Amino acid sequence: MTENTSQQLPAVAFLGLGHMGGPMAANLVKAGVRVTGYDIVPEACAAAREAGIEVVETPQEAVQAADVVITMFPSGKHVVDAYTGVDGAEGLLAAAPAGATFLDCSTINISEAQDAARLAQDAGFTAADAPVSGGVVGATAGTLAFMVGGDPEVFERVRPLLEIMGGRVVHCGGNGMGQAAKICNNMILGVSMVAVSEAFVLAEKLGLEHQAMYDVVSNASGQCWALTTNCPVPGPVPTSPANKDYEPGFAGALMAKDLNLAATALDQTGATAPMGRLAAELYNQFVADGHAGKDFSGIITTLRDGGRQSSREE
Repeated sequence: MTENTSQQLPAVAFLGLGHMGGPMAANLVKAGVRVTGYDIVPEACAAAREAGIEVVETPQEAVQAADVVITMFPSGKHVVDAYTGVDGAEGLLAAAPAGATFLDCSTINISEAQDAARLAQDAGFTAADAPVSGGVVGATAGTLAFMVGGDPEVFERVRPLLEIMGGRVVHCGGNGMGQAAKICNNMILGVSMVAVSEAFVLAEKLGLEHQAMYDVVSNASGQCWALTTNCPVPGPVPTSPANKDYEPGFAGALMAKDLNLAATALDQTGATAPMGRLAAELYNQFVADGHAGKDFSGIITTLRDGGRQSSREE
């Protein structure tokens, strides 16, 4: 997390103060940034106030004096609706001052990110997308990875803010390319977690203890983040969610969402990714089985129970 002074940093409106957005905005405040926030959830607003964020009654009020408008929403529709307004309400683009930059940190479809940027640009603003990786732990610690899509000069304008909230900030290209990087990364993550979980299930059936399995693979060619940081079985990595009944972390519902975004991109591009599609199917079933709020490493419990195969046999 880079140290900056408030004189160097723009005023920020932060829309979406939930599990991710709240800690991100709080880190900006700690660094001396003036942050005006808004969320539709009263509990999120209360927590934000306790963190020193100036919370206001409407999103329009939040952006009135903002140099940078940051959004952290569940879907692309939420982003576009906030920008344009719905049901006769004034949108953020109508309420923001001239010269503002719109920075969306949500994880949404590439086409939606590009549409949102185009709307902002057509209204006379600059825009970038900057989805994140690192989960609630990273948001709280200020160690998130940001993947940024936008013009180079826009990237340079928002980079000081992103460096406060994150440990790594990468410019990935034009508008939408931050989303492209996030989707590709999380497709790898989803597939690798399934592979690691399958290997542990096989090891269990063969009589190989978890620790022995971990000690070998963590120092061999199967080593990966899904194993050494987010190990899906309790014991070998004490800080992994498996040791806390799969408390997220990164929830299964979010992994399913990201893999579905990847599947949409695969459809649009015609790229071949059978493992990515299979991972999306498995995580969609994981969510349908009632595990949406569990860490995505909990997929191992579904695999132990026969998972996808059993659903096909019904």
